[in-house]
Amino acid sequence: MNRLHKDILTGLVFVTGVIEFISGDFIISSALFAATTFASNMGSKRNKP
Repeated sequence: MNRLHKDILTGLVFVTGVIEFISGDFIISSALFAATTFASNMGSKRNKP
């Protein structure tokens, strides 16, 4: 998955989570925010001490 596709996926899931949060579906929005966090950190390499 290249960077553009990853950014589009993360943005769409985040916006969907915000819409679900506003509509009152807190469980679904929490799951979508968790998916956004997972997608944004996927493939990132961090230097561990």
